Amino acid sequence: MAAPPQWTTQMSSATLNRKLSEPRWVRYTLIGIALAFLTLFLVMPLVIVFYEALAKGAEVFVASLTEPDAAHAIKLTLTVAAIAVPLNLVFGLAAAWAITKFEFRGKQFLITLIDLPFSVSPVVAGLIYVLVFGRQGWFGPWLAEHDLKIIFAVPGMVLATVFVTFPFVARELIPLMQTQGTEEEQAALVLGANGWQIFWRVTLPNVKWALLYGVILCNARAMGEFGAVSVVSGHIRGQTNTIPLHVEILYNEYQFTASFAVASILALLAIVTLVLKSIVEWRAERERHAADLPMERPDAFNPPKPPVQAALRPAAAE
Repeated sequence: MAAPPQWTTQMSSATLNRKLSEPRWVRYTLIGIALAFLTLFLVMPLVIVFYEALAKGAEVFVASLTEPDAAHAIKLTLTVAAIAVPLNLVFGLAAAWAITKFEFRGKQFLITLIDLPFSVSPVVAGLIYVLVFGRQGWFGPWLAEHDLKIIFAVPGMVLATVFVTFPFVARELIPLMQTQGTEEEQAALVLGANGWQIFWRVTLPNVKWALLYGVILCNARAMGEFGAVSVVSGHIRGQTNTIPLHVEILYNEYQFTASFAVASILALLAIVTLVLKSIVEWRAERERHAADLPMERPDAFNPPKPPVQAALRPAAAE
């Protein structure tokens, strides 16, 4: 007599689980190797940075950060990131919207362009901007005539930073928006919502965590970028040095304590980025699990509203 299919499935699952869980020493060995690797290549360098930064006391540490060139480097880094990240936020959101919601010629080409910074060296990207906007570049004579300076100035640093951080927001949004489809937007359109209402009340709430995740990664890369910014900045001390460039100068001058003190800012940024990344992932996973829970039994006198209709109700009232 053959075993019922349900029993066969349960036996197969139990056998599979037993095979996957045995032997334990393999699992613990792999976990130990992973922890040792992370400790050696991630945790220890971070600890050493903070240890060397504080090796001569808190007063020297604070003095290294408040020194005029260091303070200017920190300020310039924040300024460049504050300009580049919103630009990539707007572009990434617009590109993801266009790619996932519409069909048009050149769609695959646009996706390829978005991925281009991943395959091009940042140093090469910086050199491209020098060849285009430099004194001997394509637009160099015109810029000189109008007294506009891009290379070896803040605008060139912003352009280089925008290039290297180009894909982060778009690449976080595109897979999620492709998975979600266009059904909710179409339902909102049928209910009478206009384009802005659909975007603010339907699309944006559905992608808010992926958008925030992309912005966090974009900001971390913008503040830590070295190669492209190094080429277009000119390394002018006190004028075009960001935090990574200033760390290199201090280290080459054998000012090790000061270099580690400034580098600790980037290390602290890395830790904050990891914490924010974990919070965003936790919140997104929590909302996903909440959405997967079975709905309560509806009240016959107060039936639940469809999600799109509920989201658009305040707009209709306006």
